[in-house]
Amino acid sequence: MSIPILTFFNNKGGVGKTSLVYHTAWMMADLGKRVLCVDLDPQANLTSAFLSDDRLEKIWSDAPVQVNTVYQGVRPLLDVGDIQIPEIQYVDARLGLLAGDLGLSRFEDELSQVWAAALNDRNLTRPFRILTAFWRMAQQAAVDFEADVIVFDVGPNLGAINRAALLASNAVVVPLGADLFSLQGLRNLGPTLREWRQGWRKRVDNWPDAEFTLPQGEMQPIGYVAMRHGVRLDRPVKAYTRWLARIPHEYRLSVLGEQDVASLPIESDPHCIAMLKNYQSLIPMGQDARKPIFYLRPADGAIGAHANAAQLAYTDFKLLTQSILRRMNLPCDAFI
Repeated sequence: MSIPILTFFNNKGGVGKTSLVYHTAWMMADLGKRVLCVDLDPQANLTSAFLSDDRLEKIWSDAPVQVNTVYQGVRPLLDVGDIQIPEIQYVDARLGLLAGDLGLSRFEDELSQVWAAALNDRNLTRPFRILTAFWRMAQQAAVDFEADVIVFDVGPNLGAINRAALLASNAVVVPLGADLFSLQGLRNLGPTLREWRQGWRKRVDNWPDAEFTLPQGEMQPIGYVAMRHGVRLDRPVKAYTRWLARIPHEYRLSVLGEQDVASLPIESDPHCIAMLKNYQSLIPMGQDARKPIFYLRPADGAIGAHANAAQLAYTDFKLLTQSILRRMNLPCDAFI
């Protein structure tokens, strides 16, 4: 039985996706889950959030002597080899990381080429090894880490790396900003997920006698998180309210493919996992302290209103994370 994989994905950038991944992973660990994060964004922003510059420099300078990053793990596939499992970076006792690497972008072309090759009638082993590289690597590393859940961070695009990441994923959470561009992103995202899911099924059916276990390619959307950037705490302005109100309809229509969608307030939309407040004033403090904003203390500069905001953030992210775990059918009764 494979370990469930959760991916936060939106092809529209600038919605705070990596920050959401970072804080949700920390909260999962805080709630008792063993979490393995996998940084599949070639920009490696999640890795730089988790690890200090000194640690990053050592990880990247040790390559290729040591297999320290996701790219080092898949690089043998660019020749005639197979994946290697990168060293797990221990962020916390219950939180591990497969580190990102700017070099991962070199794997994009290979993934693109073998997508078509997986529909051929011969020599299917290599194409499927490449297409499932992220899934097999994450699963083996998660077994080694004894993880309960795997969390992927990916870049904001519809490229081959993200397709391979989504094929490996069981559940997808869509972060959304309160703006027109996020709505347009949904119109691209939904059809693309369906196309990838159907394309993967065709390829799996084309290899009925698979030599190794393949991911199911579920990539099931389990909801969205509205990130209210630029909105003052508890005081949304009219423009943002306007875009927020349009999200439920567009999500159902574009992502879930539902027809005759009725209007529904976002506050009562079951697909809305959370509407997160604007905690931008805390983000620089968290980055300096290298900790989630809900762990900030007076020693980190969180005093007065900032201290209150950090406490509110803990409640917000706890409720968000509990809801995600329930939607993934992961036991969390002890945390309610």
